[in-house]
Amino acid sequence: MNYTAFNKYCQELAATHHVIQWGDSHVWKVGGKVFAVGGWGDNIPSFTFKTAREDYDFLVQVPGVRPAPYLASRGMSWVQNYAKPGLPDKVLKEHLRESHRIVSLGLTKKLQKQLGLNQSARHESRLKP
Repeated sequence: MNYTAFNKYCQELAATHHVIQWGDSHVWKVGGKVFAVGGWGDNIPSFTFKTAREDYDFLVQVPGVRPAPYLASRGMSWVQNYAKPGLPDKVLKEHLRESHRIVSLGLTKKLQKQLGLNQSARHESRLKP
């Protein structure tokens, strides 16, 4: 995956916002909270994302994937796909989508509702008059 494909994919996820920060990194946020970073250090394409603890333990064993610099050293479950072979694009996209979901679940219920996130059809039907 290159940064163009990364940005296009992250843009397609619900209620996202893109900023350039931390040394020209492509930072994607949902509800003001970071869920993915493209870049961040090395000149080769790298992609950093949040993951469930169970997935973290597996992912850091994959060649080309490591605990995310800065974040993982602070006890957070973030990994970085930084070298080949790394994750295939399809699998990387699945993890980016899951990172978006995990981070969005950490937002207040009010903000989730405002952004149209994590609203089940059953819950929405109860809210309609």
